[in-house]
Amino acid sequence: MHWEKGGAFTGEINAARLEALQVKRVVVDQSERRQWFGESDAMVAKKVAGVLQVGLNPILCIGETLAERDGNRVEEVLEHQLRKGLGDCSSRDLGNVVIAYEPVWAIGTGKTATAAQAQEAHAFIRSVLVSTFDPTAAEGVRIQYGGSVKPENAQELMAQKDVDGALVGGACLDPESFARIVQCAEK
Repeated sequence: MHWEKGGAFTGEINAARLEALQVKRVVVDQSERRQWFGESDAMVAKKVAGVLQVGLNPILCIGETLAERDGNRVEEVLEHQLRKGLGDCSSRDLGNVVIAYEPVWAIGTGKTATAAQAQEAHAFIRSVLVSTFDPTAAEGVRIQYGGSVKPENAQELMAQKDVDGALVGGACLDPESFARIVQCAEK
């Protein structure tokens, strides 16, 4: 999605057009956008603001690479991405924002964070939100896990205190697999 309300941005669509198509949520800052299209922190913040401006709900994806995890930089990276991505947001906006923790090292690799790693990251994300925004608004933000969610790990991941759901990637392409994940979420 492009943050401008209109204009010629080949290969992009603006938030107003998504709204006209009755889209409700827009994924912002998925790791491939940074890697393959060079999206910057400033671009991500503009996209989040643009989505909110037309009344849609941004799903802000944040997550560390394997090198960042191995370098003990997980919290530094998550806090940076969160603060930059939500830089133009108010506490009032938070009710419309979803955060998706997507450890980059787990996307499309078949690797998944353990339930304990996911909980630790989600709890940290929540703490940053609480310290940055109105605590009541921050507590209400949905934080989803999005790193190789599969039927085999969905229930354990979603049973964690601070994991509020899943942003399912490749597993949603197989209807049986996706249905099993949905069943896990219903429990």
